[in-house]
Amino acid sequence: MVYGFVTSVWHRAQYIPLWSALSATRLRRVDHRARLFGNMVGFVMRWFPPARWRFDREVLRVFPDMGPAERASLSREMGRNMGRTLFEILHSAEFQARPERFHVSGPGLTALEQARANGKGAIIVSGHFGQWDAVRAVLKARGMETGAVYRPQRNRFYQRGFLAGIEEGGKPVIATGRTGTMDLVRHLRGGGFLAILLDEKYPEGVAVPFLGLPALTSTSAAALALKYDIPLVPAYGTRRPDGAEFDVAFEAPIPHTDALTMTTDVNNSLSARVREHPGQWYWLLRRWMGT
Repeated sequence: MVYGFVTSVWHRAQYIPLWSALSATRLRRVDHRARLFGNMVGFVMRWFPPARWRFDREVLRVFPDMGPAERASLSREMGRNMGRTLFEILHSAEFQARPERFHVSGPGLTALEQARANGKGAIIVSGHFGQWDAVRAVLKARGMETGAVYRPQRNRFYQRGFLAGIEEGGKPVIATGRTGTMDLVRHLRGGGFLAILLDEKYPEGVAVPFLGLPALTSTSAAALALKYDIPLVPAYGTRRPDGAEFDVAFEAPIPHTDALTMTTDVNNSLSARVREHPGQWYWLLRRWMGT
């Protein structure tokens, strides 16, 4: 009982900074609030040493010649983008309310529409890049509601808000783990769509190149696409310079070959996006740990 009380108090204390930042923006329009929250996160990236040290370590793996000033600018850009994305997920209904902000392109959307017409499921793969939930917003607006796989938060106060925002973007929302895997398979076999972010470290995964370096990566998305003969479509919501509009690109489905080759193709796809817009990828994932 004492342990549970202490844990609850600690989780509440951890949540206070986020709650305070969200409350401080409450009286503004949603885009202004998102920008303000993003600026707060960018400020933290600049002045909070542990975050800055981790960012520098990861960026220098990929861009070893990048100087301190350029890294500092890139870290603030990343912080602003990730802050805005977090705010938009927590306020998903407002975020989805303006479909004109999403500029859609790419052959993958046609492939997904065909899969839906045929009663088949599909897997959309992306990463912590740009505004990744813009992809699900576009699909939901076109009658292709897309669930998501997520990792539950240990802090119950964070968890409540994050889960509500993700569910607003599309259901079902499936937690990682054995039970979640069974739910995922049932959903796909029943003709459902699911979005999976494949750029987190997966300790049981295979070392697959990402941004030129081996990174432990799950091959399960590709294996499921092969097993159930469904499309595996990379898709990205790249934030435009104004911060409030997005280029939502659905790339051509990954050709069905074998799980390792397909996962390599997915990593190559995301790597190309990150190299083009490095400030829109979340560099604090410890992506290359364990290899």
